[in-house]
Amino acid sequence: MDTLKHGAFSVRSADWAAKNALLRGVRTAVFIMEQQVPEAEEWDEQDPVCLHALAMDGAGMAIGTGRLAPDGKIGRVAVLKEWRGKGVGGGILEFLVAAARRRGLQECRLHAQSHALTFYTRHGFQAVGEEFPEAGIPHRRMRRRL
Repeated sequence: MDTLKHGAFSVRSADWAAKNALLRGVRTAVFIMEQQVPEAEEWDEQDPVCLHALAMDGAGMAIGTGRLAPDGKIGRVAVLKEWRGKGVGGGILEFLVAAARRRGLQECRLHAQSHALTFYTRHGFQAVGEEFPEAGIPHRRMRRRL
């Protein structure tokens, strides 16, 4: 599945090198500007090797993103504030889980911001272990068997 359509938006795979500006734009707005994550902690060596999901509105504007690492870890799921609560995050997550299945992975895992546990639980993820800080924000480990 290269594109997942959801009414007012679609989710598609995005090459890190080719779509870098769009992917960085969403993550900068959400993580660096809104959540005050230090820029040095946002960008890492995983980006070039991950499958990236890019959500676009009907006008072709980037509105959300997320990534799937080769080992099945989902991360950097971000949705612009004005698009939250409209299914964009779920569409991104659904797209990445489907990609993990196609790759033959047995499980997806992620580090969820604690305030987002309910969102991930609705999508079949289960919390594991205690809360821990990541980039100064409380998180919990979660996993979903595929």
